[in-house]
Amino acid sequence: MTAPIARGMRAFRERRRRLLWAAAAGALLAGSALAQAPAGDFPTKPIRMVVTFPPGGSADGVVRMLVPRLNEKLGQQVVVDNRPGAGGNVGLTLVAKAPGDGYTLGVGAAGALAANVSLYPQMPFDPQKDLKPVGMLAAIPFVLVGHPSVAAKTQRELIALAKAKPASLSIGHGGNGTAMHLSAALFNQMAGTRLVEVPYRGSGPAALDVLGGQIPLAVVDLPSSLQQIRAGKLVAFAVTSPQRLPMLPEVPTVAEAGLPGYDSTGWFGVVAPAGTPAPVVARLNAEINAALADEQVKTAMRALGVEPAPGSVESFDSYIRAETKKWAQVIQDAHIKLD
Repeated sequence: MTAPIARGMRAFRERRRRLLWAAAAGALLAGSALAQAPAGDFPTKPIRMVVTFPPGGSADGVVRMLVPRLNEKLGQQVVVDNRPGAGGNVGLTLVAKAPGDGYTLGVGAAGALAANVSLYPQMPFDPQKDLKPVGMLAAIPFVLVGHPSVAAKTQRELIALAKAKPASLSIGHGGNGTAMHLSAALFNQMAGTRLVEVPYRGSGPAALDVLGGQIPLAVVDLPSSLQQIRAGKLVAFAVTSPQRLPMLPEVPTVAEAGLPGYDSTGWFGVVAPAGTPAPVVARLNAEINAALADEQVKTAMRALGVEPAPGSVESFDSYIRAETKKWAQVIQDAHIKLD
């Protein structure tokens, strides 16, 4: 190769290198600008809301309460897509694999977003890497109830009875791996009791069996127990939330009744694919919080037995991480396995 030709080839390669570098730098700048750009005209088309629960439940009901207000504020329709299954994994897998543009959102609970990573040998997605928190929707307090025939009327009496007769009392819950199951397991661990944990297909069947005397105790939600508690047909020993409930102001929390630090509250919230731009997430968070602040919405949610739980993106992210760590330890210590 002659010297002029060699110099020409070197010059060509140098120009090509500079062009490639400029293209790469331009792509990085464009991506950064997209991530930092305001939400602008978002949304410009309907938003798909993947709900990881079947129609008719409290979480589905809450979402459908919020949808009309979100439609109005966002100027586009929010379309509910119910995808239950595998403790919420089915629906959130769809969300995790969707484009990160704000047009696919998911509604997941404590199980899929915090506990399932410790319950399932293999997860189809990583909740903390593949999903981005948008905002909490609601907290779901539970109640420790018993049949009136149980020889204890307070939580302290119940713990003493359980310790005097280890493994003689059973406690029902809403199913293996559910928040109610974890609530019962945490109670056993903190109280030092050996209540036999019995899984049911939901809170309702567990409450019915306590009511009928088939089992002495259960951890259940408010909709399945409130009326019977008020009628005196179920004994409410304590509520699992950190604060007393307006619907049952006379019932102490588990912490107040002798187990300081106990807190086991079900919850669910909205998440988006990990790549969703921060300004879009912030816009969605603001509109969700505004809908949750509506007095009619708050009243209707409480009628379903759930408490509105608005908050920032950052607080929801921190809460998910704390819950993941907490339930991992409880699951490990209780040797909980899914069927």
